[in-house]
Amino acid sequence: MNIEVSEELRQAWPQFRGAAVFATVKNSPYSEELWKRIGEFTELYRQKYTIDSIKEMPAIQATRQAYKKCGKDPSRYRPSSEALCRRLLRGLSLYQIDTLVDLINLASINSGHSIGGFDRDKIQGDKLVLGIGKAGEPYEGIGRGELNIEGMPVYRDAVGGVGTPTSDNERTKISSETTHLLAIMNAYSGSEGLEEDVHYMVNLLKEFADAQDVELLYFEGNESLDCNTWTVVPLYGKYAG
Repeated sequence: MNIEVSEELRQAWPQFRGAAVFATVKNSPYSEELWKRIGEFTELYRQKYTIDSIKEMPAIQATRQAYKKCGKDPSRYRPSSEALCRRLLRGLSLYQIDTLVDLINLASINSGHSIGGFDRDKIQGDKLVLGIGKAGEPYEGIGRGELNIEGMPVYRDAVGGVGTPTSDNERTKISSETTHLLAIMNAYSGSEGLEEDVHYMVNLLKEFADAQDVELLYFEGNESLDCNTWTVVPLYGKYAG
């Protein structure tokens, strides 16, 4: 599979950095141990941040600025990472979906980056392109119905949009049958801390979803990268968590 960053996105936000994680996984409806971890994390998170202070987090602030640069109002269409952080800080618990989605949500809050989680087997064609949404472009957000993605960063496969920082698409969403995961961490704030944040997510995948055959791939907004030419880093040697 190839991943390309479009010229329009590179021009709008050249500091974009991303990391794609490919893995064979075992999903489950619920993980008691994961939710114990989420509970402990939530308690510490609420001691550290407020709803006002998270707006200044580099990852969230950069994603909001990228939205504005691309033509979207980040207060009307909040990036998913910000929405999840705000939910915790309003005293609400995270939505419980399934183990893969739940741990990706935890990784998103931990990093401040929006993370696209996809069933790789549902992606059409051999290429994803990160571009900017167009007026009237059809897009069914998970649990949101038709979503206006005009001016929003969007990954597209051969059929259409599959992921934005606000919501992934129903067509390629993770389900209980998902065995081949593609998770993309979108760092609009650049590369600082990205490796650590990705490895936090990978360790969650290995601990709670029995992730195997893990491949970690970094890419940048100032060039298009072919998966066949990337440096593939198995997470069992140098980068073992």
